[in-house]
Amino acid sequence: MIAVLNIDELAEGTAKGLEVNNLYFFAVKKDDQVYLYWNRCPHLGTPLEWEEDRFLDADGALIQCSTHGALFQIEDGLCLLGPCRGKSLQPIPHHLDNGLIMVDEKLFAPNTQT
Repeated sequence: MIAVLNIDELAEGTAKGLEVNNLYFFAVKKDDQVYLYWNRCPHLGTPLEWEEDRFLDADGALIQCSTHGALFQIEDGLCLLGPCRGKSLQPIPHHLDNGLIMVDEKLFAPNTQT
C-alpha cells in the first residue's frame, strides 16, 4: 500500500488531482467521506478538470467534466447528465490509515490500470 494524500490536505467539499507514475486520479471529500476516481471521463477518456484541482460544479454538489459538462454523483461516480449518462467514473479502492489515504501500489504499476 502507498499513501497518496494526507486527509488534512483535502478540505470538505473540495477535490484534488493526484498523480502516481504518470497515472492521474483525483480525490473528493464530501460529508467527511473521501472518494477516489481515475481522472478520465467515460465518454472520451479526457481529463475531467478544467483548471488544476477543479473537478466540481459551481455548487460543489457534483463532479463535472470539462469537455462536455457531464455531471457525476460524487458518492458513486454515476453520470446523471451528458453524453455518458448511465455510465460511471471508475473508482479507486482505498482506505484511511492514520490520516493517510492509502491505495494498492499495484494499481499504479505499468499496464495494470483498468
